[in-house]
Amino acid sequence: MINVEVQRGGNENSVSVIKRFTRRVQGSGVLMRVRKNRFTERVRSEYVVKKNALKRIDRQKKMAELVKMGKVQERTFTR
Repeated sequence: MINVEVQRGGNENSVSVIKRFTRRVQGSGVLMRVRKNRFTERVRSEYVVKKNALKRIDRQKKMAELVKMGKVQERTFTR
């Protein structure tokens, strides 16, 4: 990662130093990289994917059994 540094000049005021720093940060592309990766999710491992699939299948089997026994009404999707 690129670190941006700005040295304050002898008779330079704080506002101009902050503006110069902001321009350097924008020019270096650090903010664009961070914003691009902000909402990315990491790839799940095979183990986690399989575990979730097994849980989903188990839930579906239990629901099918409850529907068969009449304890739960079957869900119908209409649009």
